[in-house]
Amino acid sequence: MGKKALEDWCCMARTLTHPEIYKFANMLQKYSYGILNHCDYQIHTSKPEGVNNKIEVIKRKAYGFLDERYSSVKIIQAFAY
Repeated sequence: MGKKALEDWCCMARTLTHPEIYKFANMLQKYSYGILNHCDYQIHTSKPEGVNNKIEVIKRKAYGFLDERYSSVKIIQAFAY
């Protein structure tokens, strides 16, 4: 169902004379496999990215400290609920 809708939209967009829309339709066609997979399996990486960002902020704040145990404790403390 989604594949047909995407193909129809890309065909309709290619009939326009605007070069940017034509380029966008080609890009959608190129990445259609991944786009359609995301529609079927909505897996996001937002939580792991947020964890990585929080750890990077802790590392940035602790610049100059040489104690790895302290860094580990601060990371564990940041994720304790």
